[in-house]
Amino acid sequence: MRTGEGSAQQIRQVLLFFVFLGGSLVHSETRRYSVPEETEIGSLIGNVVEDTGLDVGDLAARGPRVIFDDYLPHLQLDLQTGNLLINQHLDREALCDLTEPCILHFQVLFENPLEFFRAELWVKDINDHAPTFLDKQILLKMPESTVPGSSFQIDNAQDLDVGKNGIQNYTISPNLHFRLKLQDKGDGIKYPELVLAQPLDRETESEFSFTLTAWDGGSPPRSGTALIHIIILDINDNAPQFERPVYEVQVAENRPLDSLVITVSATDLDVGANGELLYSFSHASRDVRKTFEINPISGEVYLKAPLDFELTQSYTINIQATDGGGLSGKSAITVQVVDVNDNPPEVVMTSLTSSIPENSPPETVVAVFRVRDKDTGDNGNMVCSIPDNLPFLLKPTFKNFYTLITERPLDREISTDYNITITVSDFGTPRLKTQHRITVLVSDVNDNTPIFTQTTYTLHVHENNSPALHMGTVSATDRDSGANAQVTYSLLPPHDPHLPLASLVSINADNGHLFALRALDYEALRAFEFRVGAADAGSPALSSEALVRVLVLDDNDNAPFVLYPMQNASAPCTELVPRAAEPGYLVTKVVAVDGDSGQNAWLSYQLLKATEPGLFSVWAHNGEVRTARLLSERDAPKHRLAVLVKDNGEPPMSVTVTLHVLLVDGFSQPFLPLPEVARDEAQADSLTVYLVIALAAVSSLFLFSVLTFVVVRLCRRNRAASLNRFSVTEGNFPGHLVDASGTGTLSQNYQYEVCLTGVSGTNEFKFLKPIIPSLVSQGTEKEMEQRSTFLNGFGFS
Repeated sequence: MRTGEGSAQQIRQVLLFFVFLGGSLVHSETRRYSVPEETEIGSLIGNVVEDTGLDVGDLAARGPRVIFDDYLPHLQLDLQTGNLLINQHLDREALCDLTEPCILHFQVLFENPLEFFRAELWVKDINDHAPTFLDKQILLKMPESTVPGSSFQIDNAQDLDVGKNGIQNYTISPNLHFRLKLQDKGDGIKYPELVLAQPLDRETESEFSFTLTAWDGGSPPRSGTALIHIIILDINDNAPQFERPVYEVQVAENRPLDSLVITVSATDLDVGANGELLYSFSHASRDVRKTFEINPISGEVYLKAPLDFELTQSYTINIQATDGGGLSGKSAITVQVVDVNDNPPEVVMTSLTSSIPENSPPETVVAVFRVRDKDTGDNGNMVCSIPDNLPFLLKPTFKNFYTLITERPLDREISTDYNITITVSDFGTPRLKTQHRITVLVSDVNDNTPIFTQTTYTLHVHENNSPALHMGTVSATDRDSGANAQVTYSLLPPHDPHLPLASLVSINADNGHLFALRALDYEALRAFEFRVGAADAGSPALSSEALVRVLVLDDNDNAPFVLYPMQNASAPCTELVPRAAEPGYLVTKVVAVDGDSGQNAWLSYQLLKATEPGLFSVWAHNGEVRTARLLSERDAPKHRLAVLVKDNGEPPMSVTVTLHVLLVDGFSQPFLPLPEVARDEAQADSLTVYLVIALAAVSSLFLFSVLTFVVVRLCRRNRAASLNRFSVTEGNFPGHLVDASGTGTLSQNYQYEVCLTGVSGTNEFKFLKPIIPSLVSQGTEKEMEQRSTFLNGFGFS
């Protein structure tokens, strides 16, 4: 049962709202639906789809809701058909009391997209209440001197129905003295009055009764009756008079019960019983009698029930003062209820999104809610706010509706959720406020790359390691969550194309553990570096990289190598010592190197065995063999010494070298006794001749050797720089060790050695060249033989 468009006044209101909202969210037209009260639940009153022009298939997806101003579910919306159905019992008298017409305002809210559809529900009255008199028996006292034509007001009947269903007429039962007259004071209510038609005679008839009947205009009409009892009194010719025709008073709605509202007063010029006054309400409604009471003696009016400005803003109380003779004077009290701030604002959440992505654009709708305050004026004016330190804004929309939107992009890594307190306060005194708390979760998106704990990792690995050795771990973290924070590790292609990274290292993709795939050799590869990558499982995946530097630590896996005296020569070399040598005379020097580095290459020397103990000593630092005491004729001419060369590794490695020493009277008379052949005197003389010739040759050869040595050393120094593979860290060496790096243990000293070979039977002098500062420790046996041949080519052994 749909009516047409609203009245002109309603159209103007719609236009005002339309201007306020910009016309973007609210339909300017207000639909009106009407329904009789007491209509059966489930009855159809209209169709939203037909009225809004929507497609019924899109209705459920748009999330429609029916919201009444009193937040009661009077109607139900069928999402399948768009029908508006009665949802609960409608009692017009309970909803609107005596207000006519009875209009319930509501809105149809569409959430997606946000849109409002305004409507009104008119509840029509039916004749479901009969007229009733508050007093079932009405007592009237009147003097016998009452002239015909006098009128007496009677309390009107009450009917909860309105309009034509309200009271329309009064009748009285037939009697000899009174007729009925109806008064209309302009408020649409008919008041019955009794008009005296015939003079009264108390002596003939002192009292009588008749029936007053009230009729409404329903179909069929209903009626209510009251018994009027008339008592005739003696003459009382002065009626009471009130001080003022109308009393006005303002009462705050929070006035306590039983408090004095006002005191009324009337006077009567009569005396005795005719001058005694009684105060009472006249034509008082049910609400007045329920809310106020009057003291019949003093005229004081008290508050009987609590006042509520939101329900009733004013009361009009008709009062009368009746004297003992039955005459009465009338007045009225107008009570204005003053509003106080006794209702806190209300927050009703209509729509709420509990979780939003962190990359949501600004002005994303998070929640839609409505605020309401039942007070009026400043007490009902409200302001809505949220804390300033949040990335959200409140935006007013329509008729105290607000939307909570994002102000800027969110960052889950800064805050995973937001606890938002919506504060609504009014402007009353004291100000009342209501707080409503909501929680908004921020869902993660992949916007953070994995970050390594270090930009460069340095790992130390001992050489000769076992395959699959765990060298170390790289670690990266991702500030995202879930799959966006799952990090996978991988090896990146090395910058050096010659580095066989795939055969050296592997990485666990899940935890970043690095493993050596094969044994490393410090002497072959002392250090290498590569890059590792960390990628998350987001879409698209984000990645980063870090540098890993592997330093191979030296192990003591190379024994010392003796450079001098040569141990693989075909004939041993014999050191010559003059018998006149002083204690500490330098006999020779053992020169050795070690392919390792650090303390593994620190060498020490020790005399293990000697033909004559105590005659010779070996310095532990540099391998110099010196005489320990003066030589004597009793000392054997030939001596054999065993020298131990040991490094400082763990465990230490060593090598033993054998030295042959020959004691002679002087370099001019060298000799070498041969244990195998007995020489005669002729042979001794021949040797002397040969020795003299050899000395002359050696002197010539010495000059040539010095020149050759200078040239060769300059060439070898450049070659040694490219072949040098033994770099020993400089530092303080222990007292019993010698540094095998640098210029070698000979330290720029030159030795002359006379070596006499007993095989050829000839004696010759050979010149020993200085030891080269840096030598290659590892090589094939063929290379060593080539070095020996090269030295022998210059006459060194």
